[in-house]
Formats: sequence, C-alpha cells, structure tokens
Amino acid sequence: MKRQTLLWAVSMSCSLFLSLPAWADNKAAVLDEMSGYLDFVDYGGATIFAEQIPKDEYAKMLIIDARDAGQFAKGHIPGAINLEWRQVLAKSSQIPKNKSVLIYCNTGSLSAQAGFALRVVGWDNVRILQGGFAEWQAKGGLEANAKAAGATPKH
Repeated sequence: MKRQTLLWAVSMSCSLFLSLPAWADNKAAVLDEMSGYLDFVDYGGATIFAEQIPKDEYAKMLIIDARDAGQFAKGHIPGAINLEWRQVLAKSSQIPKNKSVLIYCNTGSLSAQAGFALRVVGWDNVRILQGGFAEWQAKGGLEANAKAAGATPKH
C-alpha cells in the first residue's frame, strides 16, 4: 500500500511539474488579456449609478444579483436572477452579449470583480451597479432616476 501511495505522489508531482510550462503560457495569455482590457476600458470601469437608470430600462436588461441565495431571498431588484459572483464565468452561457447586463452585490465590490472578469473575456455590455443593492435602495430603488431628476414618483 505504501508503494502505491508513493507511486501516486510521484506521478502527481511529475504531472504538476510537466504542466508548469502550460500554466505559465496560460498565465501570460491571461495577463495579456487583462492588460489589453485595462488599456482601453473607460475611466468609470463600466460602473453605473442607480440614478442613471430610468425605471423602464430595468425591464430591458438582464439583471444579475451576484450575492448568495440567502441574501437574494431577503430582497433583490425586481426581475433579477441570482448568479453568485464566483460563478459568472462558469455560467456565462446564461449571460447574453446582445443586451444590457446589470450586475450588483451588496456594496458593489464583489460584483465589480465579477463584472471585470466578464468584461475581460468579452462581455462589453456589462455594467456594475455602483454602491450595490444597499445604495440602490437608499437612493429610491426603481425610482432613483426620477428622484434624482426631481420628479414625483407615480404610484
């Protein structure tokens, strides 16, 4: 049994050692993609404020709540789907490239990471909600745009 364990450990070590050049090539490719993105991204980094989104625009977007399922269940932007921030690349086939995508978390930091990852791999239609769900609620939610413009929300 010890011999089998030793053979397995040697085999795994050799596999890891032999795969280092491939990993280095992939790392270089990733760094190249990220550098290219950073060279051309706009200053705002694809962020958008709640008051910049007219109420009727929400229905035209795919809205991704990047928080965990428990937080999503407690409250979310109407129409949002729950796709945890760490899963956006693995589940990117669910995210269209031909319509606006809004991604948010509690404060904007985790959704910024997920949004950055998506934008680096080609989703240039993704916007990150600045301040996340907490700021969206504080600014008036769906009515944030109307409130910022001084309009009285219609009920």
